[in-house]
Amino acid sequence: MRVFDIIEEILRNRHHFFIEIRDKKNIGPKIRAMATASIAFLIVYGAVLGASHSLLQSLSSAIKLPFLFFSTLLITAPTLYFFHVLFGSNQNISQSVALILTAITVTSVILLALAPVTLFFLVTTGNYAFFKLLNVIIFTVAGFRGVAFLSEGLSIVSDSAEGAGKRRNIMRLWIVLYALVGTQMVWTLRPFVGAPSLEFELFRDIGGNFYTNVMASIGEVLGFWVVR
Repeated sequence: MRVFDIIEEILRNRHHFFIEIRDKKNIGPKIRAMATASIAFLIVYGAVLGASHSLLQSLSSAIKLPFLFFSTLLITAPTLYFFHVLFGSNQNISQSVALILTAITVTSVILLALAPVTLFFLVTTGNYAFFKLLNVIIFTVAGFRGVAFLSEGLSIVSDSAEGAGKRRNIMRLWIVLYALVGTQMVWTLRPFVGAPSLEFELFRDIGGNFYTNVMASIGEVLGFWVVR
């Protein structure tokens, strides 16, 4: 299955796509195609992120962004699978991985589509805090859209009526878990953008957290203080 074929199928005919995952049809080729597409698109967007600082930062972010998404998948996929099985779902681990990869693929496609916008603001503004917040917003929008695809897919693949309400609640809790793991991975792997006042760093100390840094950046954009 070619990369652009899988993108076309997910975006234009996702109900049929999820039916095939439910029926365990060509799951292996689907997983490989989605993984290839996601990695390629995330590399491109990661390179754009890091380009605000230096060539080294661009190369670093191009590698770290796909690692961020796929490490989060590896950490959270078993949880989704086992809890769904516990509450009556018939799906296997490969189906769970395929569904989560669908969300990552949709997210990466949206990021790729918004890469020119990010590049535009990179060229036209030198405000580091604004650029960080812009990307937080972009990733949030792309992530929510990916989660919407995942939720729709789970409702189709988990076709047993028994325990459906409990599985929906599990899905909501898992989304929160995925977000928490993902944001902690962002903080652990930072910097992705790179502060212009600092030399290139592959990683930084883990001190602090993602949410306080975002709030500090908002304060800087509004002129309350300056983040170093």
